[in-house]
Amino acid sequence: MQTSTGNKPFSCEVCGSAFSQNSSLKRHMQIHTGEKPYSCEICVSTFSQKAHLKSHMRTHTQEKLYSCEMCGSSFSDNSSLKRHIRTHTGEKSYSCEICGAAFSQTVNLKSHVRTHTGEKPYACEMCASAFSEYSTLKSHMRTHTGDKPYSCEFCGSTFALNVTLKLHLRTHTGEKPYTCEVCALSFSHIFSLKSHMRTHTGEKPYSCKICQSTFSLNCNLKTHMFTHSGEKPYSCEVCGLSFSRKSAVKRHMFTHTGDKPFSCKVCGSAFSLNRNLKSHIRTHTGEKPYSCEVCSTSFSENSSLKRHIRTHTGEKPYSCDICGSTFSQTAHLKSHIQTHSRIGIKC
Repeated sequence: MQTSTGNKPFSCEVCGSAFSQNSSLKRHMQIHTGEKPYSCEICVSTFSQKAHLKSHMRTHTQEKLYSCEMCGSSFSDNSSLKRHIRTHTGEKSYSCEICGAAFSQTVNLKSHVRTHTGEKPYACEMCASAFSEYSTLKSHMRTHTGDKPYSCEFCGSTFALNVTLKLHLRTHTGEKPYTCEVCALSFSHIFSLKSHMRTHTGEKPYSCKICQSTFSLNCNLKTHMFTHSGEKPYSCEVCGLSFSRKSAVKRHMFTHTGDKPFSCKVCGSAFSLNRNLKSHIRTHTGEKPYSCEVCSTSFSENSSLKRHIRTHTGEKPYSCDICGSTFSQTAHLKSHIQTHSRIGIKC
């Protein structure tokens, strides 16, 4: 169809687009008809335009005809080069009509728009989970296939996601790029920094539905829930004792191995638990951080404060199985038990 549209006399009857040549109109019409007359002899992919087939063939030949004058990077097609150039110029030609955010590529704009619409066009055929981006679907599929294509060059560990590998590599390099603005402590993971910040803010966003106790970390809430369920999922492989915390199993193992990894820098004394080392350090420093609210007496250990509190409350939680006498401390009960063994009679 020929119309008088200035320098573009050929117009599309479907959408009204105008072209200067009839051949251009014919190529354009294939967008509407879905016709793809050009096919790849290697992988049988089909294309609506010959130029697209030529670009595609370079994915097989690895030919990269288009080079960036700024950094020398090469590309198989001109459109990829143009997109790359924007990383140098900072040009962001595509903007969101909803919030005004600007992007250098249309594909990034399309992904962004889905954050507004909630559209998730990419669905998993195995579990029906849906995703807003195809790359996220591909990553998700590995949870079904078990595929772990990313491997650590240091230890050989493999990962399903490249981002997980990058986080893992910091365990080898010691890199800690995330720094606390309050105390300058550094962390290898951003979520570790976020968790740490709660020690400054006092925020405890995770709450127990049973007793309303609150926690700064979700893992601490999960561990706390065992106090309600009585569940002890972590067992000692040596003696079979069970614990509600994994860390408790690790500490318990020292009773079997005799390992004492925590040593005092002042006198060299070694301890199996870090908390025992901390208590020991106070014998050198004289620090007494635990104070009685009744009489202000201070103690170096919390357990000593608890024993002292009983002198005010009169509580005697330890009782003799033989005569029923009660005591405020286990040491007093043990001394009392010996009076039965010496006398050989009941009180």
